[in-house]
Amino acid sequence: MPATLLNQPLSGNAMPRFGGVASMMRLPLRDSAAGLDAAFIGLPLDIGTSNRSGARFGPREIRSQSALLRPYNLGSGAAPFERLQVADLGDVATNPYSLTDSVARIEAAYEQALLHPVRLLGIGGDHTVTLPALRALARKHGPLGLVHVDAHADVNDEMFGERIAHGTTFRRAWEEGLLAEGRVVQIGLRGSGYSAADFDWSRQRGFRVVTAEQCWHRSLAPLMAEVRAQMGAAPVYLSFDIDGIDPAFAPGTGTPEVGGLSSMQALEIVRGCRGLDLVGGDLVEVSPPYDGSGNTALLGANLLFEMLCVLPAPAR
Repeated sequence: MPATLLNQPLSGNAMPRFGGVASMMRLPLRDSAAGLDAAFIGLPLDIGTSNRSGARFGPREIRSQSALLRPYNLGSGAAPFERLQVADLGDVATNPYSLTDSVARIEAAYEQALLHPVRLLGIGGDHTVTLPALRALARKHGPLGLVHVDAHADVNDEMFGERIAHGTTFRRAWEEGLLAEGRVVQIGLRGSGYSAADFDWSRQRGFRVVTAEQCWHRSLAPLMAEVRAQMGAAPVYLSFDIDGIDPAFAPGTGTPEVGGLSSMQALEIVRGCRGLDLVGGDLVEVSPPYDGSGNTALLGANLLFEMLCVLPAPAR
């Protein structure tokens, strides 16, 4: 498709950035993924949270803050709108009274979109939303490699007796065969637990665990070179929980933990995924009520743009 026919974000010179429809990066809204190479999709859900709610408002605020973004990435030199047809698919109509039904609705929405060769970037929402996304993608691609950035491993067996919640996502994904053996990396884990065993489950399954302390005072570019080698050429999913970043940079989240990654390290991680066969990704756990400045949502919007910048280009 000629670049002149690809969707472009609405320019701030055509409409002031405080005006217009608040779609992601002020892109066109679409109700179908037909003809798209990549798409943003809102996942407004927070009934899977265990502490502070508010992530249901994440997609709306991230879209609002994304009006500040422009189509060319100065830091990486990427110009995704010159090679990808991109749009905003709007929000999945989650059920505010049922987590189980909401998960089913998200899974169905992904399955419908994945009838087309599109790569979806989910705007969360709490981390429960990643499980239905992985289910739909694994049916299409088989078990996936995973780059998971988070303060928490999210591998609880249950939370308050419930097996589906934002802290059980990756245990369920592993048990359901959605993740590829030897191709799971968790970055930024930290904080306190109830016992040492809380932190052992991932390593016992062969996940590579990179704690926040291992990231302190260093560039993460060398780490990401190792991650690229580990992931190889097979499909990979990138799931980025905003609480992986230190609350000094991203206070607007439900379960903040001190001593986290910097915003610059977050950029290094996402940019370090260039060259991987990223079949999708998400940015989750932005809770706007806990950051009136909008900075957490702005960071989330930038990380989603960075994800778009590293998606593989389709053959034209």
